[in-house]
Amino acid sequence: MLHIVKLAVGVRDVPHLTEIQARRLKADPPLRHQTRNAPRRAPEIIDGGSIYWVITGAILVRQRILDIIEDRWDDDSKCSGLVLDPQLIRVQPRAMKPFQGWRYLAPADAPADIAAGASPEAMDEMPADMRRALHGLALL
Repeated sequence: MLHIVKLAVGVRDVPHLTEIQARRLKADPPLRHQTRNAPRRAPEIIDGGSIYWVITGAILVRQRILDIIEDRWDDDSKCSGLVLDPQLIRVQPRAMKPFQGWRYLAPADAPADIAAGASPEAMDEMPADMRRALHGLALL
């Protein structure tokens, strides 16, 4: 199994990502993230891997990658589609510097899921700068 980490460009917070993906799923199922290049390690990724989304400077949430397909951009040029489970799973926040594209993430290096019953929604109400500062101090 292998994961991917990706910046959620233009996404303000987890509820915003949820809203964007709900619109995409309704307009053009299945839910997928399009990327220029297909991952070379696709069999490892679809064997239980997830995409970990970096939102406002921290990994906050993940989604299972169900399949990797050949897809097409709006201009009909070829791309790769990461077919995603619509369920977003909150993870322990982890600061992440900006990067281009996506990166592989080994399971041992992936942030842990937030336990069921915890209240990760409270994190959404905290300003992103404060959340990053507290995480940097190991207080989150």
